[in-house]
Amino acid sequence: MKKVYRKLTKDQKSRGVIFSSVFLGVDSYCIHEVFVSDDDMEEKIKRLKNDKFFRGWGEDKNGNIIHEIRS
Repeated sequence: MKKVYRKLTKDQKSRGVIFSSVFLGVDSYCIHEVFVSDDDMEEKIKRLKNDKFFRGWGEDKNGNIIHEIRS
């Protein structure tokens, strides 16, 4: 699975998003967002960075676009 890292958008930052993952399937996509207020945000980020989390979402995986705050 190809991973692309990008910065969060202004809209995401204004909503309190600290991490976002967009799974790109063949005919669809799925967005996961992690917020600063989430209790288990570290665990969510760890799962979304792991390709195994997306198993079963389709055979033809095009990629995972990851948006995160960079230091």
